[in-house]
Amino acid sequence: MNLNTVQKYCYPLDNTSCLRETRSSEMYVMLYFFSAASVMFTILGNLLVVISVSHFRQLHTPSNLIVLSLAAADFLVGIFLMPFIIIQIIEGCWYFGNTFCYFHALFSFLLTSVSISNLIFIAIDRYVAVCDPLLYSTKITIPMVQISITASWLLSILSTWAIMYFKGCYFTFDIASVCLGECVWLYNDILGLVDLCISFILPCTVMVSLYAKIFMVARRHLKIINLVNQPTFKIEESQKKIPKKSERKAAKTLGIVIFVFLLCWVPFSLYLASVQVIVNFLTTMNCCVDPIIYALFYPWFRKSLKMIMTLEIFKSSSSLVNLFQN
Repeated sequence: MNLNTVQKYCYPLDNTSCLRETRSSEMYVMLYFFSAASVMFTILGNLLVVISVSHFRQLHTPSNLIVLSLAAADFLVGIFLMPFIIIQIIEGCWYFGNTFCYFHALFSFLLTSVSISNLIFIAIDRYVAVCDPLLYSTKITIPMVQISITASWLLSILSTWAIMYFKGCYFTFDIASVCLGECVWLYNDILGLVDLCISFILPCTVMVSLYAKIFMVARRHLKIINLVNQPTFKIEESQKKIPKKSERKAAKTLGIVIFVFLLCWVPFSLYLASVQVIVNFLTTMNCCVDPIIYALFYPWFRKSLKMIMTLEIFKSSSSLVNLFQN
């Protein structure tokens, strides 16, 4: 018998409930294995970043504080959002009730807003560090970053409260014609347009603009450094070989940052009810990739990871270890 011809309901005793996805046992095992690995990597990866930045004093820098805030938000996404979205996608049903559907949306609004603001802070931090390095220490200070991060969390909480209080979105379970076992929320028309601009168009424009400027400035700096360091008779050769290799590496790193951001957030701009669950999954999967982009690429992470895994962080004065020694 073809599995696709068998109709199963989310709640077998209620034939008015939504239809459940029907898959082979092998497909269920594969999907749940991949999903569990993604959730565990998101939680553990971001937790390791939080522990590293919090424990080692050498990492208490303005840029790392932003990474810490981003990792904390992504850690919460891995706990409160990803498992339930994944089950909803695999099963085609929402089994956690209307109340939790409401609170799930609250966490989604809050953590999405915090993550986006942190991504913008990181772009601004890197822009100042590369384009105005002499004034970086005066423009980007720890107190200023702490205030910015705190403000982003508080404003995210306030905006989430406003959306819910003023009924800026509605849930499908409030509609009598919708079947039991579905959890989808939709913005009203005006708020949907505003959220599209604030949550996607504006952050995307700011990030792409800043990173494009960073790339151009870094490219110019590389040319100057090679002109100074190379003998006169090798200047032309160095311009042909060394800068091109460095530019490719810089372009690759820049491309990863922008590509992942666009890959995970472009579907957010579509925001159709029929694809919302998949859209939510893509945006939360960005939290799984963030530890790789914003932590694993840092040279200090491998050493801090080793110290955490070997429990060396429990030794006295471990917080004073120099993570930047070769």
